[in-house]
Amino acid sequence: MSTAGNFFVRWRVRLGYPLAIAVLFFSRPTPRSILLGALAGLIGLWVRAYAAGYLHKQEVLTFTGPYAYTRNPLYLGSAILALGAGIATQSWISALALILYFAVFYSIVMRREANELRLRHGAAFEEYARAVPLFIPRLTAAKLPGMMFPPLPHWGTPRST
Repeated sequence: MSTAGNFFVRWRVRLGYPLAIAVLFFSRPTPRSILLGALAGLIGLWVRAYAAGYLHKQEVLTFTGPYAYTRNPLYLGSAILALGAGIATQSWISALALILYFAVFYSIVMRREANELRLRHGAAFEEYARAVPLFIPRLTAAKLPGMMFPPLPHWGTPRST
């Protein structure tokens, strides 16, 4: 990865703090905008929780459940949360800052993670990547012939360490 790419991956959280200050400075929330933003945020939280239940990080290539629609459902949930925050602020400047931050930082992170999965899982990941988009979800679940499907969500099931 390029030096700029490494910078963005390392600094994405640290640069989020001044972003939060700017977003709060420009925000002009109303009870209605807060309610609408909270509703969008709840959807984002649900997407993240649903995706986390299917994820077997560092164990197997996960491609069932929400991972059959997008390769990055956790980041999709985070984007919906950011959208909810932007709605709650009732500020175009704040909303635009959140969108730009997410687009720049997470597009780099998603591509870096895709490269790591490609190295780890080889042809299986290539087949998965051809069938499932990086971020914007498909309308129907991808069906990947010849690939063994991991179990359904493992909420509450102890993970091996």
